[in-house]
Amino acid sequence: MTQAATARTADPERGTLDKAAAENFPVAPFFLPRAWRADLMAVYGFARLVDDIGDGDLAPGGADARFLGVSPQEADDRTALLDAFEADLRRVFDATPRHPLLRRLQPTVRRSGLTPEPFLALIAANRQDQVVSRYETYADLLAYCELSANPVGRLVLAVTGTATPARIRRSDAICTALQIVEHLQDVAEDLGRDRIYLPAEDMKRFHVQEADLAATRTGASVRALVAYEAERARDLLNEGAPLVGSVHGRLRLLLAGFVAGGRTAIDALAATAYDVLPGPPKPGKLRLLREVGATLRGEG
Repeated sequence: MTQAATARTADPERGTLDKAAAENFPVAPFFLPRAWRADLMAVYGFARLVDDIGDGDLAPGGADARFLGVSPQEADDRTALLDAFEADLRRVFDATPRHPLLRRLQPTVRRSGLTPEPFLALIAANRQDQVVSRYETYADLLAYCELSANPVGRLVLAVTGTATPARIRRSDAICTALQIVEHLQDVAEDLGRDRIYLPAEDMKRFHVQEADLAATRTGASVRALVAYEAERARDLLNEGAPLVGSVHGRLRLLLAGFVAGGRTAIDALAATAYDVLPGPPKPGKLRLLREVGATLRGEG
């Protein structure tokens, strides 16, 4: 076992939160007020853990299952873990949760007056992942993103006290775009989990078969399909980008980071001619900083 894996087993809470560094966008950067950083990391910890449960990526050793009260016999049963996680989430609102990441979340919920609905939506998305592995249409994929991505942006707005109907609509567009970009980066990884988040109708249009996604080299048809979906994601980012200019101060910089993270991830895909099957191309930090500046200026 590697040193990192050993640390993750010993401290699943820390290991989950440490994954924030690998995201396409800044989760809780240093320039935010301390209270915001704590609240955003608490929300991230919840979202990351529920995804790890749904993907079967929990640390070896079963510490998360024990925290949730799941028996050793069911420690690998994702549905049982999601059931237990939902039960523990409900304790956040009326009792004392068992899992340390949910105990970390409880003060955030109380300070910001958060409701269970966005958290339950994230759990529902991971339940869906257990039974749905293909999406026929782009509309079907957008409906999935409504559960799997959009609640996170809504929680950010709620934590910072800036939620309005117009901002929520723009946030939803940004979050859906970021989810689509992540799927494009992870085509091969997702296929390894027997999941495809490229709409089947688009695969047919571009003459892409599932076997093409399992190839060692990214063929021209797959590249064309990924480019098409990347432009859809870019359009969504552009639709949501006015959210940045609707807020002020350090929150404006944070939201610019979200938009810029998506744009630079798309640019990184384009820079490799959408060669996604060897692994996700990652944008450089300097490119990200430049894109943050352009987003703040309302460019792009």
